[in-house]
Order: sequence, then C-alpha cells, then structure tokens
Amino acid sequence: MRIHIATDHAGLEFSTQLQHHLAAAGHDVIDHGPLDYDPLDDYPAFCIRAAQAVARDQADGIETLGVVFGGSGNGEQIAANKVLGVRAALVWSIATAELAREHNDANVIAIGARQHTFDEAASFIDRFIETPFSGEERHARRIAQLAAYEQDGTLQADPRGAAGQPDVLDADDSSFDPEAG
Repeated sequence: MRIHIATDHAGLEFSTQLQHHLAAAGHDVIDHGPLDYDPLDDYPAFCIRAAQAVARDQADGIETLGVVFGGSGNGEQIAANKVLGVRAALVWSIATAELAREHNDANVIAIGARQHTFDEAASFIDRFIETPFSGEERHARRIAQLAAYEQDGTLQADPRGAAGQPDVLDADDSSFDPEAG
C-alpha cells in the first residue's frame, strides 16, 4: 500500500522512524515534508500536500492512505480535512484507529507525536492500515452525506421543519446568537 506522510518540526524525528517502519512492512512511503528541522515551520502545506496525494491516488484507483502528525495532531487533522475527498481522523488509541477505518472510512489519520511513544503511535498506524471499512449501510450512508455536503452543500432536511418550526439557520427571527454561543 502507498502511504503518504507529513509532519511539522515536532514530528520530524518521528517521521524518519515511521518511514523506516512502514517501508520495512512493505509499504511504498512518500514523504511530503518537511525535509529539515525548522522550529518555525508551518505544517498546513505539508499536510495538505499529503492529503491531496491520498485523494488523487484513491481517485486513480491506487490503494493508499495518509498519516499526518505534529505536536498534538489537531492542526494537522484540520489541514488534511480541507482537501476534497479526505476524511482525516485524530487517533489516540487502537480503538480510535480501528473506528476511523471501520465506521468512517477515514483515509488519513492524524497523531500527536508529542502525545505518544513511537511504539504506541506505530501500533495505531499499523492498526489503521490493516483495518478495512466495514461497508455497513449506516456508515456508507453517513459518509455519502458528508461527501454531498462537501460537493455542493447538500444537507438533510432539518427535523424541526416536520414539526412546523423553521430551520434555525434559515429563520430570520431565530433566537440563535452565534456571539453568545
């Protein structure tokens, strides 16, 4: 399987270890950066390029997944999720690695390199790679809803409409105040 990876300075040493680990397991590893340690580097471009490569490969029928990481994995997940067709999940345990694939058909995972030992993180990645999407109808339906929104903004009807109430986001007289939370 092809594995695209990206990080920031916080995960650079981790990235080198991970590349060796994945290559030893027979994977084709493509590193999207950074190449050198720079404590002021910016992870979005690295992670977005890795996510773009995953989406492109999958569209071309290539079996591929992605791994992005940084200090916490949060920003890296957000960056990867900006790419059309990518479902990036923040993983912090074996269970979340499995569920990311089984239920969400995630194609990229994000891990906090400062939150786990290398062995822990490698076990999450290995489990993510080996776990297939369940294909269950309820999960496929939900993923299709996410894809529809991503493509054209389509959402299911607001259930309040069936009760004669306006959609909170469409109502001019809504009491919803985004500033108040």
